[in-house]
Amino acid sequence: MNNTEFAQLGLAPALQENLASLGYQQMTPIQAQSLPLVLAGRDLIAKAKTGSGKTAAFGLGLLSRLDVGQLQVQSLILCPTRELADQVAQAIRQLARGLANVKLVTLCGGTPTAPQTATLGFGAHIVVGTPGRVLKHLEQGSLSLKALNTLVLDEADRMLDMGFGEDIGQVIRQTPPQRQTLLFSATYPDGIAQLSRGIQRDPVSVTVEALHQAGAIDQRLFEVAPGQRLSALTRLLSHYQPASCVVFCNTKRACGEVADHLAAQGFSALALNGDLEQRERDQVLVRFANGSTAILVATDVAARGLDIKELEAVINYELPQDPEIHIHRIGRTGRAGQSGLALSLYQANEAQRVNLIEEYQQAPLPGHELADLTQELKPLQPAMVTLSIAAGRKTKVRAGDILGALTGDGGLAGNQVGKIQITEQFSYVAVTRAVAKQALQRLQDGKIKGRSYRVRRLA
Repeated sequence: MNNTEFAQLGLAPALQENLASLGYQQMTPIQAQSLPLVLAGRDLIAKAKTGSGKTAAFGLGLLSRLDVGQLQVQSLILCPTRELADQVAQAIRQLARGLANVKLVTLCGGTPTAPQTATLGFGAHIVVGTPGRVLKHLEQGSLSLKALNTLVLDEADRMLDMGFGEDIGQVIRQTPPQRQTLLFSATYPDGIAQLSRGIQRDPVSVTVEALHQAGAIDQRLFEVAPGQRLSALTRLLSHYQPASCVVFCNTKRACGEVADHLAAQGFSALALNGDLEQRERDQVLVRFANGSTAILVATDVAARGLDIKELEAVINYELPQDPEIHIHRIGRTGRAGQSGLALSLYQANEAQRVNLIEEYQQAPLPGHELADLTQELKPLQPAMVTLSIAAGRKTKVRAGDILGALTGDGGLAGNQVGKIQITEQFSYVAVTRAVAKQALQRLQDGKIKGRSYRVRRLA
């Protein structure tokens, strides 16, 4: 049997059967290297990029140790952002489908604590959350970690970058010392080693190379004169016309300036930064994921945890100082056998950053001339428009209810409706631009599950 097959791990039959039903046969490199160690109970420091399959690596480990008959928190996963926590929770629920009555709770900021407290009152086996909110529940006594056997710090490097070190320390002080501690990180700054020394016992280090498959990503480097970055960016977007693109900046301030400039030029662009209210952040991510916004402008911290499939292009508005961050940025395109485009702007005085990147990736950054690109301004309008409905999981609205309201009795065709996303308080549906007005009118005048709800177009 191939030693990268899940079948050779000796997992419980229920877990193995569920993996087979999900189409999981071959382990990814990070899973093959780390899962046997996790299942053996070892503490682990795993370095792997986003999208490498690390959630299944620690998820299968903690599910293998879970005693469903003991309704106490046995596993805690800390994440830097709500978006990543939601993704992790969704992935673990999927992996746990073959197990009966597994209770998982997400505890993140940006939403009221009272409903979370009520949910915890019914008991939980697994908690996924952000450090600040988990600490708040520990302090108010609504969460106990006395029965914890597995602690996971996912994207540990970004949690340290975001200043969660003290909160993490306070959370860990309320966990049993005899626990398994797993650190998963995309990079390995000094802070990770220091963190590990304080919380892990004889950890094993596992690294999966972050370099990308040759040919999957077409990298192009453009030199710009001082003060010309914004005009160079609009030229890149006008020339290459990506249907979906993340523009990376090094600061929140630059993100705002870039997004404002692009919007003023007629481009469909939104900024993602830590100053947004949670609902605003949700709306930005929904609109980008469903194709109703073409360009997302973000810092590395704000973008961590995003899971955007089939991203056509990444643009480095500014090159990062750390070449490893460059690799993670461009790795968001060219995934799953797709080709991707990575465009980078730099000034002559930043040549050292270019040299460091080329040395790190062991390949040149091919230089191109802005003068060879189109000079005509061509803002690309996205194909979809997002409608926001003031109803969500709390009102028991489902995606099928929204689809039915739009397509029933001579309404829209099914192929005119895109992604539907349901949150606690709101639902978002993407429709093709040509029928946006018709769809909005239909939802405003009609009913969903027999009730009328406030509906508006996000713009």
